[in-house]
Amino acid sequence: MRLFGHKMSVLAHIGLAIVVINIALAILAPVIAPYGEAELVGDAFADPAPQYWFGLDQIGRDVLSRMLYGARMSIGLSLVITCLSFTIGIVAGFSAAVLGRWVDIGLSRIVDLLLSMPTLIFAFIILSVLGTDLPVLIATIAILDSTRVFRLSRAVAMNIVVLEFVEAAKLRGEGLWWIIRREVLPNAVPPLVAEFGLRFCFTFLFIAALSFLGLGIQPPYADWGSMVKDLSQVINYGSPAALYPAGAIALLTIGVNFIVDWLLSVYSKGHGEGA
Repeated sequence: MRLFGHKMSVLAHIGLAIVVINIALAILAPVIAPYGEAELVGDAFADPAPQYWFGLDQIGRDVLSRMLYGARMSIGLSLVITCLSFTIGIVAGFSAAVLGRWVDIGLSRIVDLLLSMPTLIFAFIILSVLGTDLPVLIATIAILDSTRVFRLSRAVAMNIVVLEFVEAAKLRGEGLWWIIRREVLPNAVPPLVAEFGLRFCFTFLFIAALSFLGLGIQPPYADWGSMVKDLSQVINYGSPAALYPAGAIALLTIGVNFIVDWLLSVYSKGHGEGA
C-alpha cells in the first residue's frame, strides 16, 4: 500500500490499521455499544459476564460501552484540539517568517514566555480558575500546544522564504496570506504532517492525564483517562478492568507513532536526496 506516493512499511501498515479500527469504533459507538454511555445495568464493579464482557464500573455502567463512547470523546477531542493548535501555530509561525523583524520578535517572545512554564502546571492553573468546560479545555490545550507548532513552522518557513520563488512573489506585490497559502505551505507539508501525528499523541495523552487527575473531561461523558482513574481502585482486588482503557490509550499511541516514524523516515530520505 502507498501513502503520499511512498510505499508503507510493515509497522506503518500496522499503525494505520490500529488508527482506522479505533476511528471506526468511535464513529460506530452508538450502533455497536451494548448499552448507553451512562446507563446503569447492574451492581458496582460486577465481574465480566456474557451480558457485559468487560464487567461494570464503580456505579454499575458497562465498561465496554463506556470504552466505545470514550473513544469518540478521547479521539474526537484530541483531533479538534490538534487541528486548532496547528491552525494557530502555522499561521503565527509562517507570519513571523514571512514578515520578520518586529512581528517575528514579538511572537517569538510570547511563545518563549509560554514555553518557560511547565505545561501541566499552567493547564492546572487555567482550568482551576476558568473551569473544566469543554470550550475552556479545548482553548487551553490548543494554545499551549500551538507554541510547539509555532517553533517548527517558523523554522521550516525560514528556510523557504529565502528561496527565489518566494522573493519573486514578494516583488510581484502578493499579500501575506497568498504567500503563506500558495508558496510556503505546500513546501512545508511533509514535516508538518509528521508533527501533526506527534502533536495528536501529546494531546491525546495530555487529555487522558488531565482526566485522570480530575481536570479533564467531566462526567457523565466517558473518556479513557477518567476510566482508568475510576477503575484503578479495583486493581488491588485482582480485577483487570483498569487495564482495558489503559491498554486502549497505549495501543492508539503506538499506532500513531508507527505512522509518524514512517513519515519522518520518508521526509528524511527526501530531504537528504534533495540536499
